[in-house]
This record gives sequence, C-alpha cells and structure tokens, in this order.
Amino acid sequence: MVDGWFRDGGEDGFALLGTRCADCSAVFFPREDGCCRNPACGGGTLVEVALSRRGTVWSYTDGRYRPPPPWADGPDTPWEPYIVVAVELAAERMVVLGQAAPGVALADLRVGAEVEVVPGVLGDGAAVWHWRPVGAAR
Repeated sequence: MVDGWFRDGGEDGFALLGTRCADCSAVFFPREDGCCRNPACGGGTLVEVALSRRGTVWSYTDGRYRPPPPWADGPDTPWEPYIVVAVELAAERMVVLGQAAPGVALADLRVGAEVEVVPGVLGDGAAVWHWRPVGAAR
C-alpha cells in the first residue's frame, strides 16, 4: 500500500517516501511533486525515493496537553499522552517527526540513540508511521 507518505510492506518493506531533485539531489519529506524546494535550484524533475529506515534521535518530548474542544474525551475516544520523536536521517540530511511506537517510554529514548521507522495505527484507525528504538520488542 502506498498512501503518498509511506510504502507499507512488499519486497522492500515499510518505508517513508520522499522525493529527490534530479538537479541538486536535495531530498524532501513530505514529498514534493511540483518543483524543487531548494531556493538555489530551479530544478523541476523530482523522483520518488524511499527514505532511510533508521536514524538517530535528534530530540523527543511527551505530549501531555489535552486537545481543546471540539475534542471529545470519552469511552470511545480516550485521550492518552504520547511521545513525539524528532529523528535525524543522516543520508537525507533532514529531521523527520513522528510518534514513538506504542509501548515505548521516555526512559527508552535518548538523544543519539538509533531508531527505526515502523508502521502504526492512530486511534481513529488511520495508518501512520512510528519510531521505535532498534532492538526493542516488536
């Protein structure tokens, strides 16, 4: 399955999808389909690329602030704190945000630790990516 942000499964496995400019080699995520975002480049030929599946924690924090109305916190939509992880992808020279995988605690993370991208599901059933420490239980 490809939804524009990631490729799920298949021979090459789960991966975030970006685009690379054919002229200057800059990589973009989320993908760019119109023109190169690099202000020093006038290129317009962009090629879809799978981003690195592993990176290092650049920063992280826990989200404990409940969303304001119209969010309805109830038995069918319970709000739970979550962890946001900023991951540096060295080969692409970028930082990508995402939630930590379920079961990952703040104590499991540290700046510089290696993490991998894995498929996930939001509370409403939408497919998404998560970051999980390399070697953590699946």
